[in-house]
Amino acid sequence: MDLIKKIFEAGVVGCGGAGFPTHVKLKASPDILIINGAECEPLLRTDRYLMIHEAEKLIGGIDLICRELSIPKACIAVKKTYTQEMAALNDAIRKLGSSVTIHQMDSFYPAGDEQVVVYEVTGRVVPPAGIPLDVGAIVDNVATIAAVADAAKDIPFTDKYLTVTGEVNQPAVLKVPVGTSFRQCIEMAGGPSADNVMIVSGGPMMGLPMSWDAAMEAPVRKTTSGILVLPKDGAVDRRRKTELRHMLNRAKSACIQCSFCTQLCPRHLLGHPLQPHRIMRKMAVCTDMRQLLDDRDIRQAAICSECGVCEIYACPMGLQPRLINAIIKGELAQAGIRYNREDDGWEADINRPYRKVPTQRIAARAGVGAYYKIDGHVYMEGTAKRVTLPLKMNIGVPAEPVIASGTYVEKGQLIAACPEGKLGANLHASISGTACITEQSITITEV
Repeated sequence: MDLIKKIFEAGVVGCGGAGFPTHVKLKASPDILIINGAECEPLLRTDRYLMIHEAEKLIGGIDLICRELSIPKACIAVKKTYTQEMAALNDAIRKLGSSVTIHQMDSFYPAGDEQVVVYEVTGRVVPPAGIPLDVGAIVDNVATIAAVADAAKDIPFTDKYLTVTGEVNQPAVLKVPVGTSFRQCIEMAGGPSADNVMIVSGGPMMGLPMSWDAAMEAPVRKTTSGILVLPKDGAVDRRRKTELRHMLNRAKSACIQCSFCTQLCPRHLLGHPLQPHRIMRKMAVCTDMRQLLDDRDIRQAAICSECGVCEIYACPMGLQPRLINAIIKGELAQAGIRYNREDDGWEADINRPYRKVPTQRIAARAGVGAYYKIDGHVYMEGTAKRVTLPLKMNIGVPAEPVIASGTYVEKGQLIAACPEGKLGANLHASISGTACITEQSITITEV
């Protein structure tokens, strides 16, 4: 079996992050394949559902990857509080005679950050601005492995698992066609349970905040991990509305240089030279950000993972180092300045075990503690009469349509292909119907 070819043909991309094409990632030759089952963001329950209810599919998929690609070792990293998930996985391992192991981690945030996962499992520090392969590892999340298992059976990536929770009448884990509207997903979860709500695509820490109106027609992408319905003008909504000028003025007037943002920064704790408090100090006296781009401390913003620990948990003054770092990263990219490692060799901070941020506590600080312990998420599979499929749902280039507008397509049919020799992913029809092609997407309407 040419597994890499099957993964490419199926259009599989990473389901838990930016959507890196999986066929490219798995071409490497790592020492270990790490399956990220930590489900980093508070409130999301999709991977936990899959580990409980699709354990044999996951273990079989991991074994297949290791066998076909000659990867000597595989490990699933989960939080030690995931007792039901571990029981299901261990049953599947025994039943299939698998050599996959389970690594138990503390329940902290961001346990699911791939650089954090690599260190937790192997003790190796991924270099600043590096990738797990730099230390002999590949990390894929649970939902991606499920998609790979389907691809091995020639089933393309047309359906997406995601969590819908927060201010909804029935929190749920859904399986819906890629391109289904957020509106339909929220309706499947019983609709909003409150008035005046806003939406977050993803998790409460790193997800994309959206107004209700903007979210209603937004499509589920291959990378959509969750849809959160949260109070308008609540903590998450207030943070997204802070203007840059306001952030900088607050930094100038209120930053007390306590350095808590640096002391609790997950990347700094891995030995990376990122020091948010120094960035905040220099931004406080800045009149033109572009004048600081040559500064060594400012350039370290490029290695910020934007996890949000600094602004949501660490800062006693309620400042926003994460957002400042994100803005600096944008300025660095616009100026064509790439990160340059100055050191050789990194060691995790000796205090790191004592500075892990408990997941439930950071959920409370983020303003979503009321939804953290919601149990009884129902599972539902849905169909759609209309889907909108963006041509770019992955790192790399957009897929190019291989059909004409007005064509009738069947579910699973290839409708847009990755350009030859480019980094990208194929796209398949997620429902049957008539296709309408625009510059950025293909909409399919059931006849």
